[in-house]
Amino acid sequence: MMDATKYKRNYFMPPEQSLDWAKKEYIDKAPAWCSVDLRDGNQALIVPMSLDEKIEFYKMLVKVGFKEIEVGFPAASETEYDFLRALIDQDLIPDDVTIQVLTQARPHIIQKTFEAVKGCKHAVVHLYNSTSLAQREQVFKKSKEEIIQIAVDGAKMLAELTEQDGGNYQFEYSPESFTGTEVDFALEICNAVIDVWKPTPDNKVIINLPATVEMSLPHVYASQIEYMSKHLSCRENIILSLHPHNDRGCGVADAELGVLAGADRIEGTLFGNGERTGNVDIITLAMNMYTHGVDPHLNFSELPEITELYERVTGMHVYERSPYTGKLVFAAFSGSHQDAIAKGMRWREEKNLKDWTVPYLPLDPHDVGREYEGDVIRINSQSGKGGIGYILEQRYGFHLPPKMREDLGYAVKNESDHLHKELSPEEILGIFNRDYVNIKTAIKLDECHFVQEGNGVISTELTIKRGDVPKVYHGTGNGRLDAVSNAVKRHFHIDFQLICYEEHALQNGSNSQACAYVAIQMPDGSVTWGCGIKNDIIDASVCALLSAVNKVLDRENIK
Repeated sequence: MMDATKYKRNYFMPPEQSLDWAKKEYIDKAPAWCSVDLRDGNQALIVPMSLDEKIEFYKMLVKVGFKEIEVGFPAASETEYDFLRALIDQDLIPDDVTIQVLTQARPHIIQKTFEAVKGCKHAVVHLYNSTSLAQREQVFKKSKEEIIQIAVDGAKMLAELTEQDGGNYQFEYSPESFTGTEVDFALEICNAVIDVWKPTPDNKVIINLPATVEMSLPHVYASQIEYMSKHLSCRENIILSLHPHNDRGCGVADAELGVLAGADRIEGTLFGNGERTGNVDIITLAMNMYTHGVDPHLNFSELPEITELYERVTGMHVYERSPYTGKLVFAAFSGSHQDAIAKGMRWREEKNLKDWTVPYLPLDPHDVGREYEGDVIRINSQSGKGGIGYILEQRYGFHLPPKMREDLGYAVKNESDHLHKELSPEEILGIFNRDYVNIKTAIKLDECHFVQEGNGVISTELTIKRGDVPKVYHGTGNGRLDAVSNAVKRHFHIDFQLICYEEHALQNGSNSQACAYVAIQMPDGSVTWGCGIKNDIIDASVCALLSAVNKVLDRENIK
């Protein structure tokens, strides 16, 4: 039985409330990004990546545009150590990319970290120790003063080893478990570390405030960040960084509100990989900015390839509905959604619009390497005429009349419902061809000739086979199709009215085929559609009419 009374709000509001972040409408520039996929993300895998896989993933991160990449905890294992050395020894770190290494504030771990990073042109050495009330009381059993001393001693050792080594290192400090730490104490310990490192405009210090465990609503985290931003020592020489986790499912909101509250930098992973519910998803953060017209300075134009590499080397699966990256995030199965998307796409084309405002699609799928056909309009038993018509138009060049799209829609939905599956564009085309195009079941046209009789009258001579017997039939009318219609009605003893006729070329150019659509209405009000596709538009028109007639004759034979 669930008992909510055993849970308490184990986070702390700042000593003074400040809500300046709430007055801002959107993030107007990208933060600095640091990928922690190769450290935080990798340690969360059931089977951590091999050296070759880590190098492949690292190269992908560089290609995407990350300028800061946390490559590991080199004192933790030989694989971590060897990976860092491979990057340095094989000269795999571009001049504009900074690698980051993590170390606890413990002397032997710091020493091992400096051995691993030796020879690197430029690196961030990331120091941390846990500061939360729960950790202090339950794990370390130490006072606030003792916890501060751990951080200060670690900070001093980093400074001393850097001076001895002569390395070009930037320092970062994290009060780990910040979200469970009294905010005024977090400020005190961060300022104590800053006092040791004495940042300058040319050598700024990174203060990282992690939501190691997400404990509060996002606005509380934002208030904590804003307080820290306003009270940190040497703020002009501090890069304020966030490292949100996702325990409450609000990692993205935490990061976005935290940036509004003054953060300059975000640490996270692609696809939100990480321990427990994961880290903040940098792809979602970056693409959220992109869809507000702000350049995130990360290139996700080949997102399917990035997804494939990620799944292959991590063994993880990207959920089909994961924002921007899931296979189904652009897919519309609903008939009303499909209709709105199809009309929105035509609107953009007709108006030659640059701005993207298509209903139900906050992002142009092409921007992240996705396609409209197959990715956007997906057809199953829930789909409608708009989506089906859109697929036939975009992929195959058919511009079906609206009522014919509706008629075909029922046929396609019934097929999907019967088969209990989604239908591919090829299967939809197959249904259209089977049920509407050049149907020759009951009667088959061999030849068709026309003569202009005068006074607007046209006569026709048709050679038609019913079964295997060809016969010649005659008819007249006020046009070619009317003449054929009258001949068929008289000789085959059926009564109908021609109520719709449309035509177009299937392809541009002299070799294009002609396509015609015809609807006939029976005395009982029922409407039957046919389509004809031929090299000549007259032939196509006659085939469309006879396709509809054949469907009527077939139904009568069934009866």
